[in-house]
Amino acid sequence: MAEKKVSLPAKLINGGVAGLVGVTCVFPIDLAKTRLQNQQGAHVYSGMLDCLAKTIKMEGYFGMYRGAAVNLTLVTPEKAIKLAANDVFRQKLSKDGKLALWGEILAGCGAGTCQVVVTTPMEMLKIQLQDAGRLAAQRTVAAPASTAGPTPSLVASRAAQPGTNARPQPSATRITLELLKTRGLGGLYKGAGATLMRDVPFSMIYFPLFANLNAVGRTNDCHSSPQERAPFLQSFVAGCTAGSVAAVAVTPMDVIKTRLQTLQKGEGEDSYRGILDCVRRVIKREGPSAFLKGAACRALVIAPLFGIAQGVYFLGIGEHVLGLLG
Repeated sequence: MAEKKVSLPAKLINGGVAGLVGVTCVFPIDLAKTRLQNQQGAHVYSGMLDCLAKTIKMEGYFGMYRGAAVNLTLVTPEKAIKLAANDVFRQKLSKDGKLALWGEILAGCGAGTCQVVVTTPMEMLKIQLQDAGRLAAQRTVAAPASTAGPTPSLVASRAAQPGTNARPQPSATRITLELLKTRGLGGLYKGAGATLMRDVPFSMIYFPLFANLNAVGRTNDCHSSPQERAPFLQSFVAGCTAGSVAAVAVTPMDVIKTRLQTLQKGEGEDSYRGILDCVRRVIKREGPSAFLKGAACRALVIAPLFGIAQGVYFLGIGEHVLGLLG
């Protein structure tokens, strides 16, 4: 039972299309997740719905899509690399069309490692843009108590000037140029270690779980690969389920990654020297439960994101596009 040879260009197209559709649908929830995870002292938001409501009130509807341009630009190569790498690794590790559990986990590990090249700078830029609104809201709340704002940074040094109506918003281009100027290429890859520690376990959980859920009811079909026969609905449900389980499981590392990559801190908020320092400070100041901040948001983001991704992936949109072109 040999699996059909993977067409890498088709899989790249599938991953890119799925990423664009998925991010467009769930980005506001991702923004809420970032803002909730970054809250340390004064809590501007009490939860996801409160965050979205206040964001719309203070920044307008499109305020929920701050940083979306970065994601929409880079999610195509990120998701394409992740899905295509997993497929390639699965093919290399398969014997007679069968893949053992250790092979599924190893393939997921390889896919998670490959995607970090794109994921780290994408998240680095996205987080600055997403969190800018929270910092502005925090300064508004704290304004009567103090006239001295947080230390100027790459993100917010020119974001708000007293007495002006027009507030220049931080942009991905400006942040990128200033990071390259002040910190070099390494500035864009701050938090790469934490990103690896989040994405590799995520992929090690997600891909084997998805593959097994996607094969339910088809394991006795000896004439074709379970993946080739899985209908859209099953791929979608399998992707949602596996995505939500993996997302919640690695939420502590996502919190650490978000804290490390956030350049601008609000008044009274901690800065961190590394992963261990972040863990120590968070436990001391906020308790272990802080590592689950945004877990529900992550599940609500990742579940449909990967459900859509796997649905598109197995529908074979990339194959159809290549067929039209060639």
